[in-house]
Amino acid sequence: MQRNLDKQLAKFLRKERGNLSYAEFAKKTGISHQTLFRIEHGEHHLTLDKLETILVKLKIRLKDIFPNEF
Repeated sequence: MQRNLDKQLAKFLRKERGNLSYAEFAKKTGISHQTLFRIEHGEHHLTLDKLETILVKLKIRLKDIFPNEF
């Protein structure tokens, strides 16, 4: 299940980032551009604290990222 959630999060963030650079989107999400890059490439697992930061900054709900899980 962990891998599936990681992939869903990465796909969601790539879609949300669109044409923005990692640096631009990082400012919008409240996480570093390095962390954002690593998440999108499956090299980093988020803490709940970081996930909450993303949710708040993007003004989204958990089920927006993981619609099939909730």
